[in-house]
Amino acid sequence: MRVYLVIMDETEEAGVALRFAARRAARTGGTVHLLALVPPQPFVAFGGIQATIEEEARARAEALVTSAAGALLGESERPPVISVGQGNATQVVRDYLAQHAEVAALVLGAAPAGGPGPLVTYFSGNAGQLPCPVYVIPGAMSDEDLERLS
Repeated sequence: MRVYLVIMDETEEAGVALRFAARRAARTGGTVHLLALVPPQPFVAFGGIQATIEEEARARAEALVTSAAGALLGESERPPVISVGQGNATQVVRDYLAQHAEVAALVLGAAPAGGPGPLVTYFSGNAGQLPCPVYVIPGAMSDEDLERLS
């Protein structure tokens, strides 16, 4: 079974990557893994406040990825796999790929305007060292274009 890994955040390009991966998974009998990233939180001297800040960031990431998973349920036969990783974004994704050999492709969305984001920049520049292909989906693609491409 083909597994498509999508990195979820609140950007439009993540939504485009998700739509592509969902359609691709449906056509290939595969599934989608959703990975929400929780960036390292700034250090606060008081431990209780630090824990609260980290928990709130994790809760936001979990809500985001759960919402995205709900949107996929109508498009796919298989429910998505949901994960939340905390720390440096590129390292979290690399660790996830190392732990999940079943991932057939990392699907990232590129911004419709301006330069590529940090994940697209990093993973497209290091694609030769990854255990799977990297799909970079243009953020300006319409639903019709995504349907045709997937």
